[in-house]
Amino acid sequence: MPDRSNGRLPGRLPGLPRRRAVSPRRKLVAALLAAAVVLGLGSYGVAKLTAPEDRSCAAGVARPEGSSECVGVNGDGHDFGIPELAEVAGAIGRENATLMAGEYATVAVLLPLTSPDGGMRTKVLHEVQGAYAYQYRANHESNSRTPKIRLVLANTGRGNAHWQTTTRQLASMTGAPDLLRAVTGIATSSTEMREAITALTRDGIAVVGTTITADDLANGPGAGSNHYPGLARVSPTNTDEAKALAHFGRVDAAKALLVQDTRSGDHYTDTLKSAFAASLKGAPYEPQLFTSPADPTDEGTTANTFAQITHLICDTRAETVFFAGRHTQLRQFINALGARGCTHRAFTILTGDEGSYLGADQKLDKDALKAKLTVRYAALAHPDAWKPAPGRRIPATGGSVVAYTTFETDIARASKKPVSLADGQAIVAYDAMAMAVHAIRQATPRDARYPELSDVVTQWPQVKGSLRVQGASGWICLDNYGNPYNKAVPIVELALDGTQRFVQIAWPEGHPPPQSCLPPKRG
Repeated sequence: MPDRSNGRLPGRLPGLPRRRAVSPRRKLVAALLAAAVVLGLGSYGVAKLTAPEDRSCAAGVARPEGSSECVGVNGDGHDFGIPELAEVAGAIGRENATLMAGEYATVAVLLPLTSPDGGMRTKVLHEVQGAYAYQYRANHESNSRTPKIRLVLANTGRGNAHWQTTTRQLASMTGAPDLLRAVTGIATSSTEMREAITALTRDGIAVVGTTITADDLANGPGAGSNHYPGLARVSPTNTDEAKALAHFGRVDAAKALLVQDTRSGDHYTDTLKSAFAASLKGAPYEPQLFTSPADPTDEGTTANTFAQITHLICDTRAETVFFAGRHTQLRQFINALGARGCTHRAFTILTGDEGSYLGADQKLDKDALKAKLTVRYAALAHPDAWKPAPGRRIPATGGSVVAYTTFETDIARASKKPVSLADGQAIVAYDAMAMAVHAIRQATPRDARYPELSDVVTQWPQVKGSLRVQGASGWICLDNYGNPYNKAVPIVELALDGTQRFVQIAWPEGHPPPQSCLPPKRG
């Protein structure tokens, strides 16, 4: 029995308070609080570990999920991680820094700035240099005309894969402080660029294509043919290029053959082969076919196909080969035809403006050009086209020596080193920028600092006659649909050392435009 004589239970020390029994409810609350503390600390640790990665590259530029490319829009001097662009991007940034908000309108140059393809990188560099050269002229040597021009670079990434991201960003820049009023560049006739043009023009933004030549990336007469309201182009269509080549070469269709890409969806190739086929009516041979990779800048296996095609060409009586394809495959075909079995026979290759890439293509076999092989292409511009030289007559209309000389002065500001002009890209980009600035300033009311967005896109039908743009590549006289009328087409030949030699100017209509430069009525 317990000893109760002193009122204490055995085993309990004197002076300690009596312990109260803890209820089950209090135990549950305490457990929940402890768990909450543990979970809270745990989630804090997880949050620290999974904080969003900073994918920004510069103001307005970031790396999309799953990509290492810097995509977006910037005019502060960012070079998008491309060292070759650092100098001209810096010059653009410095020029933009001199402008005050409210005194300028913005023009964007939309290009695949981070393309890994060597030929495309060269093209991009020259286009940006040409655009900057005209921005400087517009701001410093145009009699203080307003608004001033802010230039920004807009990157769509490799293969223009991120065109949606960039065009959405551009659409958000039409208000203050950017006041985006035009987009130029649009340098490839691809499906992605068609979608980009559609998106931009749907948002009411004026677009000036530099080197797009596909016939179906243009507006035209007839119901339902105004697919891209607000689009204008500096370069002639593939059909006009083919017409110019035909007028220049007077090719005998009975001794001609077409080599064409079967990959569909490439608007440049699709419309070029249609234009060449129309020029070769009555040709005795069916086209020789190849299929380029999904990315036509990839080497793929087409070199093997061309090795076989050259055997078949030797089996024909052809003397002229029309080539409808991109520049990588064109170079492979030239290399293969240079190693053909029938080297005792002479051949001439005629192609479109993709031939302009060949001069900088390190993989071109120059020995192929010595094997009785002549390569000529319809260029978009060439530095000798409007430059006087012994024995060369400059056309009286269609362009001018003064306009080209002015360009030479301006392009010298774009780089400390001489800018390479043989591929024509800087010339065309300069002219496209001139077109954009012309439209912006023509649309600006006298009592306003800048034009309304909707007024810029209506300017193209008036760019003709005495209101034409005096381009460095030749006169730019637009029809009512934004397409150049009878634009000068330089015919260029690859010299034996691989350099690009100007031959002469050809014209889609077979002759230069009249002094009035007013396009005739179309159907």
